Amino acid sequence: MKKVKKFPGVYQYESKQRRYDGRPDTCFYIMYKDSSNKLHREKIGWRSEGITAAYASQIRAERIRNIRLGEEIPSPRKELTFDQLAQKYLEWAQANKRSWEKDEQRYRLHLADALGGLKLKEINPFLLEKLKLELFEKGLAPATVKHCLVVVRQILNKGKAWGLYKGENPVSKIKLPTLNNQRIRFLSYEEADALLKDVKKRSQRAYEMCLLSLHTGMRIGEITALRWRDIDLESQSIVIRDPKNRETRRAYMSEAVAEMFKRKEQGAPGDLVFKTKDGKLLNNSAPKAFLSAVKALGLNDGVSDPRDKVTFHTLRHTFASWLAIEGTPLLTIKELLGHKTLAMVQRYAHLSPGAKREAIKRIHERLSQAGESKVVPFGLEEEAARV
Repeated sequence: MKKVKKFPGVYQYESKQRRYDGRPDTCFYIMYKDSSNKLHREKIGWRSEGITAAYASQIRAERIRNIRLGEEIPSPRKELTFDQLAQKYLEWAQANKRSWEKDEQRYRLHLADALGGLKLKEINPFLLEKLKLELFEKGLAPATVKHCLVVVRQILNKGKAWGLYKGENPVSKIKLPTLNNQRIRFLSYEEADALLKDVKKRSQRAYEMCLLSLHTGMRIGEITALRWRDIDLESQSIVIRDPKNRETRRAYMSEAVAEMFKRKEQGAPGDLVFKTKDGKLLNNSAPKAFLSAVKALGLNDGVSDPRDKVTFHTLRHTFASWLAIEGTPLLTIKELLGHKTLAMVQRYAHLSPGAKREAIKRIHERLSQAGESKVVPFGLEEEAARV
């Protein structure tokens, strides 16, 4: 163990086993004496955990200041295991995240056995790369593997924010699986009509939620969060507050949606439009009646690619696809869906080739009118010059 010359009382030790950034990892210690002249040696942490000699020196200065003030020297804390931190995170998530059940399920099914018993300092990029490979070998989809690693990242980030974990988050050092999960499948008008009728026979509430998504493109989370203050029947619009991209936007009602809201018993402005029997928030899962109807109609029979499966999100995708087929500009589709960029709606461009042809036709017609019908088609200028 060597002294760090720049920082008195700080020592460093180079590991023969651990490596970081292509070099031996370095562990920092501090030494100081208490009021009874007893020497204390305290491990501060590893460079791979984000610890530096300067940080160790700050901790030493705090210890010495506490001794001079007659305060107790904090005893070394017992290191948390990943499972202990995960349980604290899940307890927080239950009170603060609507999707906490998905986090809990991913942790319980795919992470607890592999990581739960490890000390936080033992969670490193190499270990996570190995975990990623094991999850793929279990047959999990890239999206599921990515979500599992994101849960690990969130747990460690919260631990850092709470002062329970020091150092860089190892998830930032690995490559998350890339996804190609853009939905391909959208419903025909006949399929949509049959689906709505089947859902309605099973549940009026589920029918209304499906109708709303199909006619406005709203996400399931936006629908379950709706309150009566957001419904404006006079302008036939809906205020969508704090959706996925944290911005407020408006959706516009079709006649069918407006009639549905008029027939529905209205509550106080702050009341949820769609709620449980005891007035609480619904979870963000597809209604059971919807899933039963999809199964009864055989819409997913023989389908293995998740992108081709009919899910509740298919209703939103169908709304956008129908708009594109009708020649609606992508910018308008982007605004109606609440996407941040045009790139996110580019997938719908191929559905409206007719709109592009019509645009070229209109340009030619305008030019012809401006030139009193003397404008020649593109590529025929030379022939016109010889006439």
